[in-house]
Amino acid sequence: MQLEIWHNPRCSKSRATLALIQAAGVRHVVRRYLENPPTLRELDVALRGLGLEPSELVRANESVAKDLGIRDRELSRSEWLRLMVDNPILIERPVVLASDGRAILGRPPKKVRELF
Repeated sequence: MQLEIWHNPRCSKSRATLALIQAAGVRHVVRRYLENPPTLRELDVALRGLGLEPSELVRANESVAKDLGIRDRELSRSEWLRLMVDNPILIERPVVLASDGRAILGRPPKKVRELF
């Protein structure tokens, strides 16, 4: 099994989750998702693995979210996905994907152990 972590090194939860993965010796790939955003399909697959709707994975307090007025908008699933792909800072972090299709949001970081 291999994990992929959508990582933001400026985020303490993301750093802590990555440290747990590394300490466990699990094979993993680090994806700096702000520099290498997921595609629409990748984001959709991740959300399905997480069991979340796009609006549940959005960081609504980001300045970009406020600038876009997303709290006041009714968006379809495809519109949410496009918005998140175009503005990856809106994606809650860290998302950890397992090669077997499972996924977790590393909040709190110790949740990543569910994938080991």
